Amino acid sequence: MAKYGATRTGVRLGAAAIALGALVAGALTATASAAPAASRSPGAGLVVTTTGGTLRGATAGPADEFLGIPYAAPPVGPLRWRPPQPAARWTGIRDAMAFAPHCPQPPSGFGVASTSENCLYLNVYTPAGATAGARNLPVMVWIHGGAFIAGESDDYNPAGLVGHGVIVVTINYRLGALGFLADAALASHPGGSSGDYGLMDQQAALRWVQANIRQFGGNPRNVTLSGESSGGLSVLSQLVSPGARGLFARAIVESGTYDLTQATLTTAETAGQAFAAKVGCASQTAACLRALPVSTIVDNEDFAGYQPDIDGKVLTQSIGPALASGQFNRVPVINGTNRDEWRLFVAQEQLDGAPPVTATNYQASIAGLLGVSATAAKAIAAEYPLSAYSSPPVALGAVGTDEIFACPALTVDESLSKYVPTYAYEFNDRNAPERYLAPVGFPYGAAHESEVQYLFSLANTPFPGVLTPAQQQLAAAMRQYWTNLAKTGSPNSLADPWWPRFDSTSQQMLSLVPPRPGVETGFAAEHHCAFWALAS
Repeated sequence: MAKYGATRTGVRLGAAAIALGALVAGALTATASAAPAASRSPGAGLVVTTTGGTLRGATAGPADEFLGIPYAAPPVGPLRWRPPQPAARWTGIRDAMAFAPHCPQPPSGFGVASTSENCLYLNVYTPAGATAGARNLPVMVWIHGGAFIAGESDDYNPAGLVGHGVIVVTINYRLGALGFLADAALASHPGGSSGDYGLMDQQAALRWVQANIRQFGGNPRNVTLSGESSGGLSVLSQLVSPGARGLFARAIVESGTYDLTQATLTTAETAGQAFAAKVGCASQTAACLRALPVSTIVDNEDFAGYQPDIDGKVLTQSIGPALASGQFNRVPVINGTNRDEWRLFVAQEQLDGAPPVTATNYQASIAGLLGVSATAAKAIAAEYPLSAYSSPPVALGAVGTDEIFACPALTVDESLSKYVPTYAYEFNDRNAPERYLAPVGFPYGAAHESEVQYLFSLANTPFPGVLTPAQQQLAAAMRQYWTNLAKTGSPNSLADPWWPRFDSTSQQMLSLVPPRPGVETGFAAEHHCAFWALAS
């Protein structure tokens, strides 16, 4: 059987994120203003001097906030499709009490539409009074998800994490074609690389943290890089990027193992040439591409095509081989997936008008999902018989979850654990509120992105979610584990169930189920990983 490829994964994740726009734009408009937010009030003592100038923040409940801080120059005009450049300094005191624009993207369920290229900003959240003295607090940097084509930093309120005595930084970075288009014409110098500008932005934000976080009470030598979905894949990319060495000391990867083999620069640049021709720049000149209106770029994006590539500088090899050989930035890692990741995408296609998955089209649906032959789809259907599941969509969700997320995550756990402390988890709350899609005729379970609401208060999701008391208890435990890793390099404390380190022999991981997590050892069997290993 042909192994499901990274490109096809990008097709599904990218198309899912954008197709949601037609379904939920109205719901976003109705609910965005209703998202819970603490009232902000400027504080006389919340003045911080950074390398760019002086900022005034605001108090919001138990946290102090510094919002909309530029960490790089606007990537516009001649700076479009170039590595991020230093932000201009300012004089006087700059108010940092409102979010800045986020990066260009179409409307979707995972992000609010934007056409502003002036988007390279970050937000700093500190425990109240942290800036008053040398607190030396741990720092957590969050990279948002959205299939590298959607999302923004201001959707994630980290007050629950900050309450554990850490500083949280959320960042924007270039998305879609503006962040990941590869074209030889865009190389910054002869022989230079193209593509991966979004990853360069992330590194620029991390360098800003190194240079400035002490002024906010943070410890630049104790930074935890974290992210979910494409944010999680970004964390893996930074783990293997030579340019990120020394910029963070721990890492947390949530549902980010779906693409462990990156496209070569040649492949990525071939796609870039097709994009250039599509937008009227067949002459392949950088000047033509940089003169395009941003709306033209966004409107003509191929939503399957924007992933990190092996550009030769930011990434010199694919993620999977780099981790397996130990050629990565060696820090303690939390890595995990959700029990029912792919049900979100099965539901999205159905809501977007595709025929529901049925017993009749089940094998064809497998072939379409994984890009395999009818013979291979028949063998996969035999491994995942409909009789073992409550409905055909749930069965297809299991196929996608296991092949695209779960078993690659296990591979990453096995690779990492040879070299660094590795803590593996599976988010297992199968009654988690679904924040992004409307109800369908089957349960979402522990779907993709459903764990994020246990760590952050979310804004701009199409549907509200309320956690039960048992779920709130799980959320408290997760925030404790995540911040413990940031503080000590281990998620464990005396207050919660013990989280054992992963090793290839016992394969112990934490099952995040309400009200109290517990240890599980049957992950590989439950997700048919031996079958998928033979199929590769």
